[in-house]
Amino acid sequence: MSKLIQRFNSHVHEISVSDIRLFDQQVSDIPNIIKLTLGEPDFNTPEHVKAAGEEAIEKNFSHYSGMSGLEDLREAAAYFQKEKYGLTYDPQTEILVTIGATEAISATLLSILEAGDKVLLPAPIYPGYEPLITLAGAEPVYIDTTANGFVLTPEMIDKAMEEYGDKVKAIILNYPSNPTGVTYNREEVKAIADTLKKYPIFVISDEVYSELTYTDKHVSIAEFIPEQTILINGLSKSHAMTGWRIGFIFAPKELTQEIIKVHQYLVTAASTISQKAAVQALVQGINDGIVMREEYQKRRDFVYQKMLDFGFEVARPNGAFYIFAKIPEGYLQNSMTFCVDLAKEKALAIIPGSAFGKAGEGYVRISYAAEMEKLVEAMNRLEEYLKLKK
Repeated sequence: MSKLIQRFNSHVHEISVSDIRLFDQQVSDIPNIIKLTLGEPDFNTPEHVKAAGEEAIEKNFSHYSGMSGLEDLREAAAYFQKEKYGLTYDPQTEILVTIGATEAISATLLSILEAGDKVLLPAPIYPGYEPLITLAGAEPVYIDTTANGFVLTPEMIDKAMEEYGDKVKAIILNYPSNPTGVTYNREEVKAIADTLKKYPIFVISDEVYSELTYTDKHVSIAEFIPEQTILINGLSKSHAMTGWRIGFIFAPKELTQEIIKVHQYLVTAASTISQKAAVQALVQGINDGIVMREEYQKRRDFVYQKMLDFGFEVARPNGAFYIFAKIPEGYLQNSMTFCVDLAKEKALAIIPGSAFGKAGEGYVRISYAAEMEKLVEAMNRLEEYLKLKK
């Protein structure tokens, strides 16, 4: 068997399972553990959306949809983007329904990347992009944003483009950000767009947390440079539909018709039953995310203030449901060691910043997608740990 292992695609040997998942598994058996680890809403899918899924089963929507997804879902997705963000997409030619945002990212990267290409990634960043880039034979180029409060600037982009030039095929934006919760206002998005339009590169904008912004309304970069932008979104965060696995690709016709080739051979099509539920979510449930967002904001405010009180340095998150905090001086600075020790000593699991790349070392990520009672107990345990280790 070892000889067969050696015959795998060499790029597979270069990637590994996400440290987020590995750490979560590592601490799961600790008695009475509180886990603020995974990026999954603690809310249930809205009842009316579940009812639509049940109805789809009863009416035998159990056959393949077309490769692009059900027409009524693509129309619903177009409606949602127009109503929420002022974006216009043709549901016939510019929208693909995918198996979650994850497959949307996979199909997109496998469609555009070749060996030797480079992809710009603002760091720290969600670890799901780099392995796909590697599998395509391309190379990630990390732009460290820690010195600027995790905010990417036009100057950072220009500097990277000057260094790597034509080798850069794409840039991936993720905002509101996982892991930092930082997002961009209209002026910042426009400034980035004005910079990117100077370069013949793809802009892959992962906006899956777009409905979870706490101050300014979310602004998509596709508003300014639609011809370059491959917009990715989904229902996992906005409608607490992680297990339904529905995502979307929004892009110009000429790009969509190429990506659909890869999408087809990866998955054929998304679950028809899930697609029917998704229609309900996007139309009748267009504002379902508001209730969740209001609750997340209360939790954000609580955890954010506690972390400041404990001496952590935190860039104030204005979106998603994460706190990304710098470990105070005087404690274990290696983030993995810190988090493992915290889990063993106080049965509290948070994610080491190193899971998000070198720029995340020395930080921890806390997911506050948990009920307030659990967050209160978690902060009590963290405070006890810090006093113990001081």
